[in-house]
Amino acid sequence: MTGKTDFKKTLDSYQAQRGRFRIVDVPGMQYLMIDGHGDPNTSPAFAQAVEALYPVAYTLKFASKQDLGRDYVVPPLEGLWWAKDMDTFTTERDKSRWDWTLMLMVPDWIDRPMFTAAIEHAGAKNRPECLDDVRLETLSEGRCVQTLHVGSFDDETDLLARLHDEFIPSQGLRIVGKHHEIYLNDFRRVAPEKQRTILRQPIARAAASSA
Repeated sequence: MTGKTDFKKTLDSYQAQRGRFRIVDVPGMQYLMIDGHGDPNTSPAFAQAVEALYPVAYTLKFASKQDLGRDYVVPPLEGLWWAKDMDTFTTERDKSRWDWTLMLMVPDWIDRPMFTAAIEHAGAKNRPECLDDVRLETLSEGRCVQTLHVGSFDDETDLLARLHDEFIPSQGLRIVGKHHEIYLNDFRRVAPEKQRTILRQPIARAAASSA
């Protein structure tokens, strides 16, 4: 197989437009995942999670190219976010109360033996502190609504409020699952005002009201 697959270009679930809420059916995909809690700006666990994911992801990419003849661009970092009180996302923005799962998608041709070998390889030298917490898991979100946010993460509040409180109810839908963000550029290297983030929310049909 020739060429390099870029999933940001080939998968519809990585497409979003600024100023538009779009309903999309997201297929089940497998990810490298690692869980954590707390403010991503100050929690050492967040930085350690990122440092653990990428060596595994790139080891898998190189193994896929060398052993299977299938090369691809490592997809963007993603995150699932939730809290006991979801108002912490749209009003309080108390990041110390947030739970999260950081993720990097891996193609469906990557199997568990390849993952196990990648973990061993990534830990051979300069072993990341949280490497043992990285897991391979399939996420099946199904029907979702998503949009593109451009700017600082702290400026998402109004857009999320419109999504949660206006668009989703207006379509006869309800929120299910966890708030999902896809970071289309590296927020460690891009100015906040230029950050491009897909905001995704799994949804379901709202229950019919009884007469």
